[in-house]
Amino acid sequence: MAGHSQFKNIMHRKGKQDAVRSKMFGKLAKEITVAAKMGLPDPAMNPRLRMAILAARAENMPKDNIERAIKKATGGEADAYEEIRYEGRGPGGVMLIVEALTDNRNRTSAAVRSYFTKSGGELGATGSATFQFDRIGEITYPASIGDADKVMEAAIEAGAEDVSSDANGHTILCAFADLSEVSKALEASLGAPASAKIIWKPQSNVMLDEEKAQSVMKLLGNLEDDDDVQNVYSNFEVSDEVMAKLTA
Repeated sequence: MAGHSQFKNIMHRKGKQDAVRSKMFGKLAKEITVAAKMGLPDPAMNPRLRMAILAARAENMPKDNIERAIKKATGGEADAYEEIRYEGRGPGGVMLIVEALTDNRNRTSAAVRSYFTKSGGELGATGSATFQFDRIGEITYPASIGDADKVMEAAIEAGAEDVSSDANGHTILCAFADLSEVSKALEASLGAPASAKIIWKPQSNVMLDEEKAQSVMKLLGNLEDDDDVQNVYSNFEVSDEVMAKLTA
């Protein structure tokens, strides 16, 4: 998910952490509320809620915020949200998948379409981008959990499909349908993961020059800033040289 992670790195380096964190907490709370409303409010019995709470904890979301989001669902205060997925093409031929939770489909659709149009891109039909991505489970652990061999052994035992380790930590991939089972098995051997979620992983990436990268970054920024947008995935990539220019 090179484009997605590179975008996050650039935003972090540009010093927008506080604004990004505040926006992220709101989206994490919405996902927790929706997950709790759709199933049981107990994460042990509700895989989606469990994953939502893990994602919130990975971003250091306060425990009170998490509990408040769950209570909002059980107390009947939650709005009726609809899950919508948008697919489209951005500058430089980059493909994007946008996941939204909205209480007003017309508002969200109009906003997402405008972001694509203003960037020189366009929204496509369902399936126009997803065929270039794989829907998989992703589980991450900090580097401090152990060395690559230890994590690899645990991942194989848990039924994972792939593992990558570097100085920043360990990333374990598994089949979409196996995420809950694999994450529980890993938790038994390695402890609670930093995150466990379903992602869209690009099958290949599009390398962009600085000009195109800036246009894509603006599109991604607009999408991430929208309160209705939960996740954005793309297949763009930039070189270390371009990354340095974007973060200067």
